[in-house]
Amino acid sequence: MDPACRTLSTAKTLATGLPRTTAIAIDVSSATELDSLIACHTLVISLLPYVYHASIIKLAIKKKVNVVTTSYVSDVLRELDVPAKEAGVVVLNEVGVDPGVDHLYAIKKIGEVHAKGGLVKEFYSYCGGLPAPEHADNPLGFKFSWSPRGALLSQVNSAHFLSGGKKIEISNKDLMGVAKPYFVLDGYSFVAYPNRNSLPFQKYYDIPEANTVIRGSLRYEGNPAFVKALIDLGWLDTQPKDWLKTGITWAEVLQKAIGAGDPSESALVSRVEELCRFTSKAESERILGGLRWIGLFSSEPATVRGDNLLDTLCAQLEKELSYQPGERDLVMLQHKFVVEWPHDKKETFTSTLELYGEPEGFSAMAKSVGVTCGIAAQLVLDGHEAFRTPGVLAPYKKEICDPIRELLEKEGIKMVEKLV
Repeated sequence: MDPACRTLSTAKTLATGLPRTTAIAIDVSSATELDSLIACHTLVISLLPYVYHASIIKLAIKKKVNVVTTSYVSDVLRELDVPAKEAGVVVLNEVGVDPGVDHLYAIKKIGEVHAKGGLVKEFYSYCGGLPAPEHADNPLGFKFSWSPRGALLSQVNSAHFLSGGKKIEISNKDLMGVAKPYFVLDGYSFVAYPNRNSLPFQKYYDIPEANTVIRGSLRYEGNPAFVKALIDLGWLDTQPKDWLKTGITWAEVLQKAIGAGDPSESALVSRVEELCRFTSKAESERILGGLRWIGLFSSEPATVRGDNLLDTLCAQLEKELSYQPGERDLVMLQHKFVVEWPHDKKETFTSTLELYGEPEGFSAMAKSVGVTCGIAAQLVLDGHEAFRTPGVLAPYKKEICDPIRELLEKEGIKMVEKLV
C-alpha cells in the first residue's frame, strides 16, 4: 500500500509504522504522474475531493485497475459505467459513513421488513460529523479537521425529497431556514435539515411504497441560523473581489461585503441587523456575538485567501475553529423507519450509530469512513464474489452490503436497532 499525497511529508506521516508501504508525493492535476502511478498498482483508493474522481477513474479504466471511493456516484461517474464494464474494472463508491454505513443498515432493515410482509411507508436518515458536545464551544457549534470550505458549501446545497407523497424542493438560499429540532438520543440538542437529492433513494433502497423519503444532516442547535447569517452577509460568495487585498482589515472586509457606511462596529451591526432580519433580540445578540468572537468586526488584518470571501472566511475559521489536542469528535447517524404491517398495524424503528473519537487517537470520522472504505477495498482485492461485477457500483444491494457490514461490526462500528 502506497499512500500518495500532495506533500511527501504528509504521505510519510500516513505511512509511519505500516509495513510494505512507500510514501509518494503526487500532483493530481498531472495526468502523466497519475497514469504512471496507477499503472503499477492493483487497486486505487481515491479519498480526494469528488471533482478529481472522474479523471482518476478514466485512467484506472485505461490501465484496467479497480477503484474504490467514499463519494457519491455523480452523473459524471455514471457515464463511466459502460467503459468500466467493457474493461472489466470494478469502480466501487459510497463506502464511507454517509454515504456508506447508512446504506448498509438501510438495506438490512428494509430487506427484513419486506421479508416479513411489511411496507416501509416513511424513511428518514440524518447524519452529522460534529465535535463532541463538551467541545462544541464556539458560535457555530462545529469544528473542522480539514478545510471548512466543503462543510460550509454543503449547507448551501438545494434539497429534493419526498414528503407525504409529494416531491419537495428547497432552494439553496432557503435551506438553513427549514432546519428543525430533531430528537435522536437523550442528552443531545440537534436540528436537522434535508440534504442533496433524496428522491433516487426510493429506487436505490427498493421502497416504492414509501410516501416519505428524507436524507439529511444533523447540526447542533443554533448552527443553521448562524450559517444563514453568514450567507445573508455574503461570506459564502466564491466570486473574486478586486478590493480583497492583503492589508485590509476584517471590519473593512465586512463593510464592503455588506455595504455598510463605514467600518465602525456600530455601522456594521446596524447593517447586519438590516440584512439578517433576526427573529428575536436573543438571536440577534447570539449571532452578533458570534461574528465578534470569530473576529469579523476587528481591526486586525484579514487573512486574504483566493481573492474571495468564502476562502478568506475559511482561513479564519481554520484558525479559530480547529480541533485542539485532546478534543474528540462525534459521528451521529440515525435511520427512522415507519413500517406498516398487514392488518394496518404500524411500528416505528430506529437504527443509530453513536461513535466518539479517541482524544489522542483516531477521530470518529476517520474510523467510520476509513475502516468502512478499507474493508470494502480488501473485499475487492480478495475477489469476493459480490465485488467481481465490473462497472460503477454503490452498496445498494444486500449482496454487497452484508459482507461489508459483518466485517465492520467486528471492528466495533455498528448501528443499534430499536423499536420506538
